[in-house]
Amino acid sequence: MSRFFSSRYAGLTPYTPGEQPQERKYIKLNTNESPFPPSPGVLKAVSEESQRLQLYSDPESRLLRGALAKHYGLQTEQLLVGNGSDELLNFAFMAFCDENCPAIFPDITYGFYPVYANLNHIPYQEIPLREDLSFSFEDLPDRKGTVFLANPNAPTGIAKSVTEIEQLLQKRQDSVLVVDEAYVDFGAESVLPIVNRYDNLLVIQTFSKSRSMAGARLGFAAGCAELIRDLNTLKYSTNPYNVNRMTSAAGIAALQEDAYYRENARIIEENRRFTTDALRELGFFVPDSKANFLFARSERVNGGKLYRDLKERGILVRHFDKPRIKDYVRITIGTREQMEALLKEIKAILEEQ
Repeated sequence: MSRFFSSRYAGLTPYTPGEQPQERKYIKLNTNESPFPPSPGVLKAVSEESQRLQLYSDPESRLLRGALAKHYGLQTEQLLVGNGSDELLNFAFMAFCDENCPAIFPDITYGFYPVYANLNHIPYQEIPLREDLSFSFEDLPDRKGTVFLANPNAPTGIAKSVTEIEQLLQKRQDSVLVVDEAYVDFGAESVLPIVNRYDNLLVIQTFSKSRSMAGARLGFAAGCAELIRDLNTLKYSTNPYNVNRMTSAAGIAALQEDAYYRENARIIEENRRFTTDALRELGFFVPDSKANFLFARSERVNGGKLYRDLKERGILVRHFDKPRIKDYVRITIGTREQMEALLKEIKAILEEQ
């Protein structure tokens, strides 16, 4: 870092995104992108809106928020859209955490959570997952704190039920619960239907995964109007035009063509079951996933070597070099052909051991 870099951030360890290599063509199973293109209506909407790029986007995103409200049965004042769900998560850390209200989240979860806490100088507590990689609400501390729950969890894919989450909301009424539902459309239960019952629930979703818009950067937050006003204070203090015209048009079109995306999610769930069964037959430990990825471990080859060997063979998966999960790889679920290619190479690698 330069000698001009602020000492406030000298100890900050930034988030490490998944590889996006350009040197060769890979089967990309490392960043949980959809293997399916956007729907035709999305492509048409983006093309049409590109003719108006000389104009600022609507800072209130009224048309998009109206489409979201209609789709999910909410009021527009209960919704805020953002530049991906990551921006909204950062706002939530800023809005609902401080020295008197620390952030609380699992020790193995979305890697941006500790980054946001450190970036905003917020104290936080990491709750260890259990040996089976599950997260028990019984392990949460009794003290006040904002809980961040990725559901399904990343990178494990394990999901909590609405009933479990509702019990937690009732128990911790003096704290906000932020439920990060980036992967909820692949078989988990969303808590969006209970948003109206709790003023301490904030739900955040993204269009990056099930709606094939990772490159567009669009997410939304849903909660009671008061929580959304809090987040808006931070949005308008940061970037009023945080969602561009083309992304907003794409989001509206994606909601209108929801059947296309639901069918894609169904295919991914089917491919997930196929890949899970095949890996387990090869001796892998694979937790039951409700996401568009699997977390897998083999006693015959460690995670780092499997990642490197697959990369040499033209397939990218994700490896996290952390003590508790270094033996695992995270595998995005792609097309059936991609998963068959992956399994073929894994069998070859195991035979070489």
